[in-house]
Amino acid sequence: MFIFKGEIKIGQRVKVYKNLHKKCYSIVDAKTGRVVAYADEVLLRDATFKVSEKGRQRVLREKRKNVHAYVVGTFALTYPVETLFKKVTYNPYKAGYFYNVETGEPVESSKIVWLSPEGVKIL
Repeated sequence: MFIFKGEIKIGQRVKVYKNLHKKCYSIVDAKTGRVVAYADEVLLRDATFKVSEKGRQRVLREKRKNVHAYVVGTFALTYPVETLFKKVTYNPYKAGYFYNVETGEPVESSKIVWLSPEGVKIL
């Protein structure tokens, strides 16, 4: 993990999004709205999946990506041990929400979320 500005502590509320330019995850302090770190993997507790419909509509209209989907949760780790996680994804062209890759069911929240280079997974 690379700390960008400020600091990040276990137990801190954060918003995390996939940074397509840096090919990692950007970790945003939920209070300040500023990027505080970059990481290849992030483990969050008590997380919710958020999609800005306005941002999604902009992607659909302009056919150009922008940051409009986050996972909001409590920072836990940057390198968890993989267990029986289920893969979750978001595609603005398929749906206006995050969903389980296997079942297609919407995913709004999860007690544990692992964000890794392979994607987003829930337990």
